[in-house]
Amino acid sequence: MISIIDYGAESGENLNTDKIQAAIDSTAEKGGGTVFVPSGIFYTGALFLKDNVELHLSSGAVLRFYEKQESYPTVTSRWEGVKTEVYASCIYATNARNISITGRGVIDGNGFLWWKHIREHTNELKFPRPKLISFDNCENVLLRDVTLINSPSWTVNPILCRNVTCDNLTIKNPYDSPNTDGINPDSCVNVRISNCHIDVGDDCIAIKSGTEDSAEMVACENITISNCTMVHGHGGIVIGSEMSGGVRNVTVTNCVFQKTDRGIRLKSRRGRGGTVEDIRVSNIVMDEVICPFVINLYYFCGVKGNDRYVWDKNPYPVTKETPSFKNIHFANITAKNVSSAAGFIYGLSEQYVEEVTFSNVHVTMAKEAVPAVPAMMSDLEKMAYRGFFIGCAKELLFDNVCIENHVGEAFHMENTSDIRFRECRSKRPRDIKE
Repeated sequence: MISIIDYGAESGENLNTDKIQAAIDSTAEKGGGTVFVPSGIFYTGALFLKDNVELHLSSGAVLRFYEKQESYPTVTSRWEGVKTEVYASCIYATNARNISITGRGVIDGNGFLWWKHIREHTNELKFPRPKLISFDNCENVLLRDVTLINSPSWTVNPILCRNVTCDNLTIKNPYDSPNTDGINPDSCVNVRISNCHIDVGDDCIAIKSGTEDSAEMVACENITISNCTMVHGHGGIVIGSEMSGGVRNVTVTNCVFQKTDRGIRLKSRRGRGGTVEDIRVSNIVMDEVICPFVINLYYFCGVKGNDRYVWDKNPYPVTKETPSFKNIHFANITAKNVSSAAGFIYGLSEQYVEEVTFSNVHVTMAKEAVPAVPAMMSDLEKMAYRGFFIGCAKELLFDNVCIENHVGEAFHMENTSDIRFRECRSKRPRDIKE
């Protein structure tokens, strides 16, 4: 084990980038080992992990990242699904094996100035913001026990990585901080996320696989998420909208969502291509969400989102650029104090969402719901107290689904086929005049 103190790092206001990096480099040159960060506050710029190195933060240790752009060299990496020049993440690695960040310490991205640039549209950023932790094309990655706060943008973003474990992380970014997602695996294989508490300003966990403009179309697959708590954020568990490489073999279980805008949210649009399939979500409790279940293939946010091709409800030819959502299953889920709709499912006119099941689901609308749009789709009006809103879907099964305190139809359907119901009920529907 090597301490950063041995390489001259000092707690306080001094910048320690070169000294901490020297400890990492020396450990890697010796074949690997642990770089130890003792208690204290250590300021640093971007750090680069190397093969077989574990960065271990003791209790009371804080790595606080400097806010100046010159502390972050540029690297080539994905930004929102497309490879480009970006500022290096606060902690970054590329083509590395057997790398770890562990311990009871804190990694503070000090993102306040970065957020200010975005909020005020200053145009002073030469490249996209740093992420807090990001790895490109790495294998055998472990993040365990650390607390991650104030990320400049996405907090944890493995890209094209294999065998990634995120265990017992605490991630805390202000609820209004821009695009500060929690954990975003992108075109990764074999990812395990467990026992994490995530409270952020955007999606808590978002599974991605690049956009139609990505040079590499690589699936994100074999993802397990369990025993996590999600707070605030735009979505609890999100798939897309960057999913052109496909997303498959995902299980989510034993999680609690509180005040996330949406609960389970799948989103894409024409032009993206790719398939989302074999998704299983079970044993979830949600409280104060806008809409617990969203499956939306008319998502319009981002570049080209206002093009007619994206929002037009007329059918288009099915090509490799047509995204597909299928074989998605929800079971044993309770959602209470829901404001907008019990669920929103809308496929493309030419490519229906298919093979979706809901089993043992109970949704209770809020007593005083605030109208909101359940999904980001053009021309969709705000809703309150609505049941399931279903369009362009087929082969759906609702088994023992209860919707409580809703207005109007418990299940509104348009352009659907083979929708089956078993032991479903509407409980205490509201009078529309209330």
